[in-house]
Amino acid sequence: MHHVKEEYSLGELLSELSQEVQRLLRQEMELAKIEMSLKTSQLMKDIAFLAIGGAVAYAGFLALVSAVILGLGTGMAWWLAALIFGIAVAGAGYFLIKRGMNDLKQRDFIPRQTVSTLKEDTQWAKEKM
Repeated sequence: MHHVKEEYSLGELLSELSQEVQRLLRQEMELAKIEMSLKTSQLMKDIAFLAIGGAVAYAGFLALVSAVILGLGTGMAWWLAALIFGIAVAGAGYFLIKRGMNDLKQRDFIPRQTVSTLKEDTQWAKEKM
């Protein structure tokens, strides 16, 4: 009957621990990449809202300029129509910008899941030591 060696040397234990820590760190880095990728796509969506809102607000500004020109050139009816349209377009732009800014302020850019698991890994490594 063979007796399996169940005792490991300190060097073997430290080597195994080192390999486990390296493997854990690689996995944590992969998790951080995935988490940051998701946060980046959300950030890009918020930036798109800001850009579209800015473009719509600019169109509203151009309509307001047209309203002034039409008001001065042809009379009140054209001026009033262009002014109402300009205000509506500018309001839509304001809504889009406001939404993008609110979403951006609420966005959390810290990879919290990775931070949490790194804390767990640190605790695990302390226990192993």
